[in-house]
Amino acid sequence: MCGIVGAIAERNITPVLLEGLRRLEYRGYDSAGVALLTDEGRLDRRRRAGKVSELQAALQAEPLSGRLGIAHTRWATHGAPTENNAHPHFSGQELAVVHNGIIENHEELRARLQQLGYVFVSDTDTETIVHLLNHKLQQLGDLTAALKAAIPELHGAYGLAVISNSQPDRLLAARSGSPLVIGLGLGENFLASDQLALRQVTDRFVYLEEGDIAEIRRDQVLIWDAEGQPVQRESVQYHEGAEAADKGEYRHFMLKEIFEQPKVVQRTLESRLGSDHVLVQAFGPQAAELFARVRNVQIVACGTSYHAGMVARYWLEELAGIPCQVEVASEFRYRRVAVQPDTLFVSISQSGETADTLAALRNAKVMETGEGGYLASLVICNVGTSSLVRESDLCLLTQAGPEIGVASTKAFTTQLVGLMLLTLALGQVRGTVDKSLAAELVEELRRLPTRLGEALAMDKTVEKLSELFAEKNHSLFLGRGTQYPVAMEGALKLKEISYIHAEAYPAGELKHGPLALVDADMPVVTVAPNNEMLEKLKSNLQEVRARGGELIVFADQQAGMNNGEGTHVVAMPHIHDLLAPILYTVPLQLLSYYVAVLKGTDVDQPRNLAKSVTVE
Repeated sequence: MCGIVGAIAERNITPVLLEGLRRLEYRGYDSAGVALLTDEGRLDRRRRAGKVSELQAALQAEPLSGRLGIAHTRWATHGAPTENNAHPHFSGQELAVVHNGIIENHEELRARLQQLGYVFVSDTDTETIVHLLNHKLQQLGDLTAALKAAIPELHGAYGLAVISNSQPDRLLAARSGSPLVIGLGLGENFLASDQLALRQVTDRFVYLEEGDIAEIRRDQVLIWDAEGQPVQRESVQYHEGAEAADKGEYRHFMLKEIFEQPKVVQRTLESRLGSDHVLVQAFGPQAAELFARVRNVQIVACGTSYHAGMVARYWLEELAGIPCQVEVASEFRYRRVAVQPDTLFVSISQSGETADTLAALRNAKVMETGEGGYLASLVICNVGTSSLVRESDLCLLTQAGPEIGVASTKAFTTQLVGLMLLTLALGQVRGTVDKSLAAELVEELRRLPTRLGEALAMDKTVEKLSELFAEKNHSLFLGRGTQYPVAMEGALKLKEISYIHAEAYPAGELKHGPLALVDADMPVVTVAPNNEMLEKLKSNLQEVRARGGELIVFADQQAGMNNGEGTHVVAMPHIHDLLAPILYTVPLQLLSYYVAVLKGTDVDQPRNLAKSVTVE
């Protein structure tokens, strides 16, 4: 996601805009720019390819100051990361726009605007917005009216900030599928895509809702909703406890990060969903062209990220019809690989610096240049400035924010969301995913944050269940289909932070060995969504009960499973089966957390483990 900062004040705002961009740069960007209305009443700008430091150097060489301005850090989707394509974009010398998101009908708009005499100087979809606004402004004479008239013609996702030298008393904003927040000051007001960018100037914020348009002046803020009606949005005071580096009300970072999952999943989805499809260009400028050629996928990752890749294999083969292999990076990098034709190499990492995964990517990049090598590389990652992101051809940044706890939680669920977006994007481009199913899944993805919140509301129930593990030293986790990797992730979490030995198996494998371990001292944790494997799973669980094993079952509320002697059932919210792995991960995280607290271990920094494994 790109970054937006804007301000209107009675002081020079250039330092505010630059500092805001610096605070957003951790996500990773390839160009930056700033536009200001100078004291002489003209619009001027500075833009540079590369990091914010390049823009700062340009402003030191050619200073620019003003009391109304907008700034942007860009992650390229349309057009290469060049200065010409960097934001802000101008229409003549009277209108400037910065934009997050993707305008899907930009080609149609470009053709129409060119017929009206507008000359395009960039390859971006954003330039169509600024010329369209200029056209409306010439017709209507008022910037706010022009924005309201232009919005219905923009199809896709956008967060917009607009300024004009013809109306120097206002900064305009519009939100559809891409977040924007207004920062409130005394005699000055601000705008950003993330409140983090404005923490140096204010602690009071107004969050724009979907479809909102805002007119921001020095002394007031006016907001209209999606129906064009004036509305008041509540202002929220920011408290230091909300900082990523502060646990706030939570006992541990891990618990805080578990409860952040609805919010970060929502952020990961923003600017990436159309009305009934995934916005393919969210993966990069060349994504559509490359995805059309993909015939195979190779996923490489470590630890928790490897489990995310295992889930994605089911999705890619079922939904997109693409053969997929998943391998642990530390094994993959040391063996001779036979690469299938037109294979997309996908790496997954929270930090983007995992040594084995990075080495595997570098080996794959070498093979790209030779005959029989990989088609291209793509990374799913949480840190935009990382080595994996810089060295991959395509990227989807998760929006999990800093993850402090060593045991990954929110990074895992956002990786799964990113991999589902990748699956749908590949299926769309190749025409292999059913359109009605894709539309259904897009709608389900929109509801996913709510479902995650419902799962988190069961934390007290899960905390009570954790007492079953107080005196236990071993546990089994079972799942079938896409829930098998979820069971693996649940077992990993339990062993990481509670030091209880835990193993995961496909439930159908019980009779092939693990059943010999089952007795009253071996709790068996099972995930049971309501799908075609449910009846077979129930039979597997009967095998456990017949041997005296104690069952903890997280089951769909429609699965028809009930509590009984030695069986503890937690009813889960109903969700589409393909998205169930994301939801069912949450109670397993909570279970591991509460067991670890009961055991008295160091939850956030478990022994012998590190957050980012940057050595082999």
